[in-house]
This record gives sequence, C-alpha cells and structure tokens, in this order.
Amino acid sequence: MSLDTSSPCQFPGLAGQAAVVTGGGAGIGRAIARSLMAQGVRVAIGDINEVTAKRTAAELGGETFGFHLDVRSRESVNEGFAKVNDAFGSFQILAANAGVSTMQHALKLTDEEWDFNFDVNARGIFLTNQIAARQFVAQGQGVIVNTASLAAKVGAPLLAHYSASKFAVLGWTQALARELAPKGIRVNAVCPGFVKTGMQSREVEWEAELRSVTPERVIEDYIAQTPLGRLETPEDVADVVTFLCSDAARFMTGQGVNVTGGVYTG
Repeated sequence: MSLDTSSPCQFPGLAGQAAVVTGGGAGIGRAIARSLMAQGVRVAIGDINEVTAKRTAAELGGETFGFHLDVRSRESVNEGFAKVNDAFGSFQILAANAGVSTMQHALKLTDEEWDFNFDVNARGIFLTNQIAARQFVAQGQGVIVNTASLAAKVGAPLLAHYSASKFAVLGWTQALARELAPKGIRVNAVCPGFVKTGMQSREVEWEAELRSVTPERVIEDYIAQTPLGRLETPEDVADVVTFLCSDAARFMTGQGVNVTGGVYTG
C-alpha cells in the first residue's frame, strides 16, 4: 500500500524535479523523501541498508526507487548517482541527510568512535556534495541541502565527537555555498534539535546510562529545553528541507537553518 503523497503543491519550482535523499530509508531521510514527493519530485532513496531503502521506496510508491549507498565511499557514491541519472535522466536536488552518532564522555572517546562519526557525517557530506555539485555545475542547475544538527551550533556534552563532525558539516556548507554561488548553485543546511527517531531512541538509552538516570528523565530534559514544548518530528525537519530545495528559498544560500523548536536561536 502506498502512502498518500498527494497533498497540494505549496513550494514553487519543485514539480518535475528529481532528487537524491541519502540516509533516506528511515527517520528524517524518509520524511524528506515523502515531503519532496508531495511536491511532485521524483525521489531516489540512497541508504547503507539497501533493504530499508527499497522497502521505503515501495511504501512511498510513485516515481521513486531505493538503492544501496555508502556515503563513505567515493566509488559507491559515483555508482549510486549514476543509477539515479540512468533512471531519471539527471537529478537537480541533493538532500544529504545520512548521519550517525555514538555517545561517550570526551575523555573516554576511542579513535574508532571519532573516525566513525567523521567518516559518515563529514566525509559523507564532502563526497556526496562534491560529486553532485560537479554534475549541477555542468548542467547549470542544482540545489544541495545538508543535514547538520543543533550540535553544529552548540557543543553537546557526551557528543563532543558528533558535535565536531556536525560543525564540520556547517563550515563546509558555508564555504561551498560561496564557491558555487556564481554558478547559481545553492547550498544550505538544516540544524534539527531533539528529533524523535530511531537514532534518538538509541541516544536516549546511551545518555541515560552515562548520566545514571532513567530514559524517561532524558526525554523530559529534552522537552524542558524546547520552548515549543515537545519533541521534534522528522516531518518538522523535512518540510524545511523541502522549502530550501524550492524556488521559495531562491535567495538563500550558505545558511544553517535552525529547526529546533526554539532550543537555539542564534
């Protein structure tokens, strides 16, 4: 059964476009794919878990497909984007959303934890952005939206390595936007807060153990820090990504847009 993606188009310039969503099999990425499809965008869902990517594509229906994508590998990104071009002729939107996290006290971090976060969160953004941007420049059209984090604006205790990797995403986004602006290619990022996803569920368990509190207390703390008074949903992020992909955001580039419910306003 396909999900309903037939809501009226709200954002100009999206209908008929094609997009790649990395980490699109679940969570925020899945919501981004769904939001873009509701605007008439054909969507290719790339994910390290090919089964999840293909299952999500089947659930969404329409002009979408899922494929294996390891954003840490230049070969995988090149091969994956070639599949998208074969299927859609070209693509004009990259929602670079794939990301990971682990949680640990900074003084106990291992090299492996540091490398894992940077390989996916920073190198993955670099590779997917660079390869897509080369195509966008050649075709004279394209927009990139990277998923950063609240942790890219404010260093997060127990997430020092994750914060560092997401600060890197934001710095890369700003610099790339300046380089590509003369070519008409826009590059922005979204910075979500406490989003209710599978990743958050894992983080809640880790944080509860590291702080010696209950998971319920961790969630209460997240909500207490959020002026809008609830956990964020993937759809809260996805709709902002869709806006940034559209012509409604035609004069926005190099931005790290906070989608935090008021947790951070700088």
